[in-house]
Order: sequence, then C-alpha cells, then structure tokens
Amino acid sequence: MNTVLKGLAFAMLMVGCSCISKQPATPVNPSDGDEFVGTVRAPYIFEKYHDGYHTFRIPAITITKKGTLLAFCEGRKNGGGDTGDIDLVLRRSTDGGKIWSHLIMVWDDGYNTCGNPSPVVDPVTGRIHLLMTWNLGTDGKSAGDFNNGKTTDTRRVFYTFSDDDGLTWSKAREITSQAKPDGYGWYATGPCHAIILRKGPHAGRIVVPCDCNAIGGAGYSHVIYSDDSGANWKIGGMVSGGNESSVAELEDGTLVLTCRTSGGKRLLAWSHDSGESFVDMVKEAALPDPTCQGSMLSTVFNGREYLLHSNCSNASGRTKMTIKTSADGGKSWSSGYLVWGGYTAYSDMVMLDDKIIGILYENGDAGSYERISFEKAALSYILK
Repeated sequence: MNTVLKGLAFAMLMVGCSCISKQPATPVNPSDGDEFVGTVRAPYIFEKYHDGYHTFRIPAITITKKGTLLAFCEGRKNGGGDTGDIDLVLRRSTDGGKIWSHLIMVWDDGYNTCGNPSPVVDPVTGRIHLLMTWNLGTDGKSAGDFNNGKTTDTRRVFYTFSDDDGLTWSKAREITSQAKPDGYGWYATGPCHAIILRKGPHAGRIVVPCDCNAIGGAGYSHVIYSDDSGANWKIGGMVSGGNESSVAELEDGTLVLTCRTSGGKRLLAWSHDSGESFVDMVKEAALPDPTCQGSMLSTVFNGREYLLHSNCSNASGRTKMTIKTSADGGKSWSSGYLVWGGYTAYSDMVMLDDKIIGILYENGDAGSYERISFEKAALSYILK
C-alpha cells in the first residue's frame, strides 16, 4: 500500500479544547491522494488530569443524522474509581473526527455518580437517545457492594435525549422500575452504543445492551427495549454469566450479543425474536478477553455482511486493542486488526460511512486509563 504521512499540524489539532495532546508513537497512514486507504489516529479526545477531572473512562460513540460524531465518557473528578463524583460528558466533531469541541456536560448530579453512556440515533427524526446509570457517590467501592446489601441506595437507570445534534440534553428521567428486575443490585447500561432495529415486525425498536446482578446471586447480560421512541421500556432477554455487553443486528434480523465474562473468552448469544430472548450461548475461543468490556457492530461492505468486534484480545491482561471481523454471523472470526498493542481497556465503534469505521478506546503508555483516543480506518484495510 502506498501511504503518505500527513503533516503533524493536522495530527495535533484540538480546537475548542483546553489542551493540545501528543500523538501515539505509531505512524499515521491516512491517505493516498484524496482516497482514504489506511488509518488515521486523531489527538487524544480525553486525557487524564485535564478539564478539571482526575480521569476519563467508559467511552461510547455514535454519529448523528447530520454526520456529527458524539464521543461520550465519564469524567471522574477525584480519582479513577467507579464511584464518587462522576459526570457524564461528551465532545462533538463535525468533520469526521479531525477536530473536537470543548467539553459538553450531559449530566452532573453533584457528588453522585452519573455514567455508563449508551447512545443511539433515530435515523428518521434525528433524536439522540441516551441511556445512563446513577448511584449515590457515597455508595459502594465496587459492584459487589451493591449486591451484598452494603449500600444506602442502589444503581438506578435513567434516560435523556437531544434534539439539537448533541448540544443540549433533556432532564434525566428515571426508568428504573421499567428497566431493572426486582431483587437486583448492580446495574449498568452499555457502556457502548445501543441500536435501533431495521428488520422484521419490530423495526424501529430501540435495543440497549445492559448487565445486572441479582442480590447475593448470579450476574447477567441482558437488553432493554422501547417500541415507542424511549417513552416506555421493557426488559428483554437475559444471558446468565454475562456482564457488560454489546448488541448488533444482522441483515436477517437476528441479534448477536457479545458479553464480558470470566474464563478468558467472550460469551456470545443470539436472539431470533428482536431481543426478547437469547439462545445458543457459547464462549468463543477466537475472541480472547481479560474480563473486560467490548463492542460490536454490523455493516455491509462490497455486498457482504460483516460483524466487527473490538476488545482487548488478550486473555491474561488489558492490552492489545483489536478489531476482529466475522462474515458468518459470529460463528468464526478473523485474526484481527491491531489498533493499539499496549495498555488498553474499554472501547466503542461507529461507522462513519459505508467504508470507514471509527473506534473510541481507552489506552496508555504506563496503564490503561491515561486517555481516550479516536482512530478511524478503512474497512478494506481491516478486512485484509
């Protein structure tokens, strides 16, 4: 491949942000003339110790009807842990991820914890739906505390939306009674994008990947769904032994769920009823995983359908952010495209168009949570 190294001035742009960040050490292979053929790494979108936050974690990304990229994450005020004063924030890009906006506040509830973003865009109306979770900032040092009766309150589920391309957001509305099973402690939406079904009798249904733990009992991956544009929600299929999850829809309407679990492999499951139940659970040896979050989406390229899956492809540790592909609905997987070989953790993916994919992912030089970066790559490059 004939690649041309673009000027560093392009790579260092960060308009509207309070910092200008350095590039990863790996090379940029952006274009051959005007044709995009390789990969582009943008500046770090969120970086530790910037913008008044100790750490940024838990990325999610979507693209609006107008083509604006929205990169969400948790802004953790006083430390890197999962509880305490945590805000849900985002940055916008209107040029495909080259330049990112100032930090936009989606939800700040004082010292309490607001996070686990799971966004999705209505392709007809353009409304951006966003599912989130909340807990008292003084509650819990870990998920286990919520499952063992050691907290004052519990994990709650909320919904918000934006009708102005992500610039402002409606007041967070609690939907816990509709979305969370009785007798459950820990709960998380996403964290990664949700989907709106394109096929079958439930076309238009919003499906959100989630996870929850029964108090004193087992953990589950599951989905929640809405058939009325987010007004009401129902609990869908549950997968025992799963944790944080991501869902994709195949061309025949089948849903595929990829789940964080223990044992060094991703847990996959399929739904043939629009997310109301899941069957055929399998731990996939071709998707090694160190018990970490991952992301999945579906696309059609050159007339062929593909699933794309991002995670830390290393059963023994959070390194090697990799995108793997499947051309048979998740039954087999490619060896993968290595995004970042060093420390990494959570990720989410988005199709910028029918030829280019973007990935938003945690990474660092000395640890996995130093920054959240954005990279885009041509599908032809990944599918080699």
